[in-house]
Amino acid sequence: MQMNRSWKVSILLLAVSFLARPLYCEDGAAAQRWAIRGGKIVTVTKGAIEGGVLLVSGGRIEKIIAAPASDWKPPEGYQLIDASGRWIVPGFVELHSHIAGGDLNDMVYSVNPGFRTLDNVMPRNALLKRAQAGGVTTALFIPGSGTNMGGFGTLLKTAGKDLSEMLIRFPGALKIAQGGNPERRGGDLGYSRIGMNWLIRNALKEGQLYTEAWDAWEADKTKKKPVKNPRLEMFRGLFHKEYPVVVHTQGYHLILSTLRILHDEMGLWVVIDHGTFDGFELAPEVAKRGIQVMNGPREFRWDNRRGGFRGLAYEWYRGGIKTVGVNTDAPVVPAEELIHQASMAVRLGLKEDVALAGITIHAARALGMEKRIGSLEAGKDADIVIWTGDPLDPRQSVVLTMVNGKIAYDTSKEPQRF
Repeated sequence: MQMNRSWKVSILLLAVSFLARPLYCEDGAAAQRWAIRGGKIVTVTKGAIEGGVLLVSGGRIEKIIAAPASDWKPPEGYQLIDASGRWIVPGFVELHSHIAGGDLNDMVYSVNPGFRTLDNVMPRNALLKRAQAGGVTTALFIPGSGTNMGGFGTLLKTAGKDLSEMLIRFPGALKIAQGGNPERRGGDLGYSRIGMNWLIRNALKEGQLYTEAWDAWEADKTKKKPVKNPRLEMFRGLFHKEYPVVVHTQGYHLILSTLRILHDEMGLWVVIDHGTFDGFELAPEVAKRGIQVMNGPREFRWDNRRGGFRGLAYEWYRGGIKTVGVNTDAPVVPAEELIHQASMAVRLGLKEDVALAGITIHAARALGMEKRIGSLEAGKDADIVIWTGDPLDPRQSVVLTMVNGKIAYDTSKEPQRF
């Protein structure tokens, strides 16, 4: 009996030492060129590669070697990362995040097109570090939903020594809350949904006219030059579709307002960034308009009519949104649990490949950034995450996260953050 117990302890210690083994030599910590040899490389867009190698240099993926010889060695100057037996996946993209800084609502005015989150970014904060431990490498940092139009968000990486290293695009998107949270209780304008919709229309129409005035002057500079208005300046990129409007909109009636006002009347690039409750019943109308849906943070709904739970991401997919994704609204659900949102979507009907694409390439496409992030392909940013196994299995965890070709998190060098 004693020998049997000792044998079990020895096996346990061997397993622990395997999982905790360093992935690369100590002198590779500052390297800018990496050769990552896996396990299973899940490219998302081009299938999975067993036992391949990712070459990384200059912060980007240089090449994927599909079937290296058994005696293959890294090119000179490349540091080997041994990910044998593990899964290598793209960094996750979170389209609804509030964790890069604070002070995200100002409740004096209901519409605030001059507001921006860029000035509030706090690099290396604890919530961003936990996001890295959940494989999240890109986040759209947007204002809160305390007002109808909270302002313009910032698209950034979750790691970097300062904002210059983290920034992908500003503006990243305009944030609008179509209903619910911003409904006022004080009796001022915006107290009701009818007033809220008027405010949104009025602000957007003002921005549209401002954009048209500048477009006319740039086409013919003999005309009188418009007066620059900092409050309206970011509307120009919005109406030129350089970035989308992401909409906190949920439920059938609110999504109808989103479709009518933001897409049909204003002609904006729209992303539905909540889409919960019974909103999925409008999936055919949303699909017809080519609008993407990032459902969350609620991933299921009890249906009283038929008696049972309905997976919301699955229902959007079934209704025609083939590029559906999920979000956390972090910190409503912690950013590091984005993968669990996807796992719940699978538990309730969504296909595994669609769920993983929903937090990688689908989310990247929703922001027009699919040429840079969202999959493992040559030329793309080296946002790479090594997992102990299938990320959609809640028993698995991240062992290493690389952002822009730099290691941001490594469990062989520090305790697990998540």
